[in-house]
Amino acid sequence: MNEAAIRQSKIIYWSSGIVSICGIIFEVLFGALGSYILGDGVKQYTLTISLFLTGMGIGASLSEKFMKNLIITFVWIEFGVAIIGGFSSFTMFGITAFAPAGTDAFYLYLITLLVGALTGVELPILIRKANEIGVTLNKSTARVLFSDYSGGLIGGLLFVFFFRPYFGMVKTAFLVGCINLTVALIVLWLFRKEIRHFVVHAVIGVSIGIILMLGLFFGEAMAFKFEQKLYKDPIIHMEDSNYQKITITKDKEDVRLFLDGQLQFSSIDEHRYHEVLVHPTMGYAENPENILILGGGDGIAAKEVLKYDGVKSITLVDLDPAVVELANTNRHLLEANEGALKNEKVQVVNTDAFQYLEETDEWFDVIIVDLPDPNNESLNKLYTKEFYSMVRNHLIPGGAVMIQATSPVFATEVYWTIAETVSSTGLYTEHFHVDVPSFGNWGFVMASREAIDLAEIEISVPTKFITPDMLPALAVFGKDEDSEIVKKNGDLVELKPNTLIDPHLIEIYEKEWVNY
Repeated sequence: MNEAAIRQSKIIYWSSGIVSICGIIFEVLFGALGSYILGDGVKQYTLTISLFLTGMGIGASLSEKFMKNLIITFVWIEFGVAIIGGFSSFTMFGITAFAPAGTDAFYLYLITLLVGALTGVELPILIRKANEIGVTLNKSTARVLFSDYSGGLIGGLLFVFFFRPYFGMVKTAFLVGCINLTVALIVLWLFRKEIRHFVVHAVIGVSIGIILMLGLFFGEAMAFKFEQKLYKDPIIHMEDSNYQKITITKDKEDVRLFLDGQLQFSSIDEHRYHEVLVHPTMGYAENPENILILGGGDGIAAKEVLKYDGVKSITLVDLDPAVVELANTNRHLLEANEGALKNEKVQVVNTDAFQYLEETDEWFDVIIVDLPDPNNESLNKLYTKEFYSMVRNHLIPGGAVMIQATSPVFATEVYWTIAETVSSTGLYTEHFHVDVPSFGNWGFVMASREAIDLAEIEISVPTKFITPDMLPALAVFGKDEDSEIVKKNGDLVELKPNTLIDPHLIEIYEKEWVNY
């Protein structure tokens, strides 16, 4: 090959790597969008990755039709990826806010398939062009594929550690679209001698660039207005952490915290939830000195525990350090938790709760499990027999556990399956539920190594809602929320413990919450 051909082949290899990076970023971005807006992260990532790969297969098949004018074909493919992918997040929020229910899912899956198809056309065209330049077919295929696959790894890392935490989903889409467009314009310029009507293509590319830049600078503000419609109250804080989208809303005195769109607490009625979560176990344990809180990064459960003077240490395990940081710095959260996480008795550990229990040698008098609902595989493991067995193994005799266990009204079988799973570890259980206006009727499972006598529970600290006398009432379930209502075809369902091998709780959760 001559010097010009070598230079052109290098351009093709570099282009292949860069557009591969962009393709992977769009692929995981669509999964993140689905997880945030549609829920069930594992399901959405599975669907978007599957659809993206299917689209790539369709695109690769269609690439057979492009045997001539390879460079200009590649340029227009990048124009398409830039404009469709660039506006994907922005339009997704708009559709979610204004379109009928279900339209957002259809739209997300459609653009995933479409961008995947366009991405699938890229490689075959670049391989043919490299071969046309004079690189042997074996070498051109191997080198382009190497650039593509290695670019995929870089793209995934960039999204997780750079784009999502620093730019969010809307700006990331526009930025990556700009990168696709830049590659197209560079290739267009360097191969301009073999392109007819070069100026026309260049003007169109620059026009797309202007549109994308407008989106980059102003799109997030507009998308914020769209997203505001997903929440009842005005948004006063929003950020993307490495794990989730964190949102705080406020209307008059009502401050609400949302993680990935799911309500965590309302300052108006959080005391109902947290007092039932904390005080029965603290009042039951013989000598509650060492306390473990799994979850609870907002610090409110820790605030309730700190009401007991005899507490010597609280270990709070929460996966996301951004939530803990916000709980320590945001004035609204500080008012709600009264600065509990800054107390010298509190040690915060940012790690997965399952991993923490596997690795720690500590024993605890009280263990409070305040984790998100089991709506995906990563959370499901925190509602398994294996997990609760580890909880039991770190609980001293005479101690107690309290587990938030979703709603026995909205998800009756889920609640009683969690209770059955806890019982399967050999722990004795007691069941509570309480009406929390912002949540609805919510359930808890209390557990201990010994049989629980509610009459032995004493609550001596100040509370707004709970009293020892009302505990028997909280342990009474109506006919439409008791385990006896869990039936199929008229027959009572035999509840099975949820396990890592048989994670059936996820399927039950999706089925029961579909109408709420």
